[in-house]
Amino acid sequence: MQVLGFALLSACQQYSQVADQTPAPDPVEKETPAYTNTANTLFAKIALQEGEQAKDQAAILAMQGEYKVGFDFEETVILKEDYERSPGKKSGAFETVVVVEATPNKVVLQHLLQVGGGAVVKHWRQDWFYEADSRFEFVEDQTWELREIPEDKREGQWTQCVYEVSDAPRYCGTGKWNHKYGVSTWTSDRSWRPLPRREYTKRSDYNALNVENRHTVTPLGWTHEQDNTKVIREGKKTQATLVREFGFNNYRRIDGFDFSPAYAYWEKTADYWSKVRSTWAGRFTKNKQVKLNTEVDGMPIIEATFSHAESIQSGSAAPDQSDIDEVFKQWVSLNLN
Repeated sequence: MQVLGFALLSACQQYSQVADQTPAPDPVEKETPAYTNTANTLFAKIALQEGEQAKDQAAILAMQGEYKVGFDFEETVILKEDYERSPGKKSGAFETVVVVEATPNKVVLQHLLQVGGGAVVKHWRQDWFYEADSRFEFVEDQTWELREIPEDKREGQWTQCVYEVSDAPRYCGTGKWNHKYGVSTWTSDRSWRPLPRREYTKRSDYNALNVENRHTVTPLGWTHEQDNTKVIREGKKTQATLVREFGFNNYRRIDGFDFSPAYAYWEKTADYWSKVRSTWAGRFTKNKQVKLNTEVDGMPIIEATFSHAESIQSGSAAPDQSDIDEVFKQWVSLNLN
């Protein structure tokens, strides 16, 4: 496997610091303090749409744009007698959200994290599907399964699926958008997800989260609230619940910050990442189950795909499909049963 270049390695290290919620000065804030808060110009357009589905799509598209993001997590209700709350975790980042695909029934948003020195890290991705009939679900350690969505959870509902920086699966949730009182909020059902990076790099006392997500579009940007329960599971069975946690991610629209490195990165690498997305989608289309043959951090797949993207940035020939297939052959197994 190609070794990560210095620029990319530096970006990944700073990304890990943000994702780990490590208290430290924001490197970008120190280097480039010049930005101002601004309004979310797409907020007012939601109410102008005719029909609920059109309003829903407008709300999803209103999450695109340039942001200063605050991440805030606090453990709340203790559910296990001998458990002690862990300290709260806060951090921030500069992030732009770009539209990859937009149709009436599907929207794909890619997050791009910009860290110190203009380095760029492809961050998480969110796909939205209108009245989806199936979704992948996290079922046990490093394993996701394609499952049918009950018919009573389809009509008028959107399924959001979230992906890792390597486009590996993370979790899905299904729910309706609510546009009452001039504010658009989507609330998911409860679903399972693996540990986030801010936890699995530091803790091993639990191995899954049971989560309800809520996204709200505001005149200032948008927010992502998480109602998390930290759980110990053995296979597909829950053995114990430890504590509840409230997560609040605040995406505040800004102006004046130079996101040109992020856009340049995406312009060069978008075609490559499209092939990666298609490869993941093909695995779920043809198989009931996908399992990652890595530790919980998924780093072998992240390093391999990021290395491919770095080679494109440096002007080398773009990896072809066989290079991507080789990564999947090594680190992703399939269950055909």
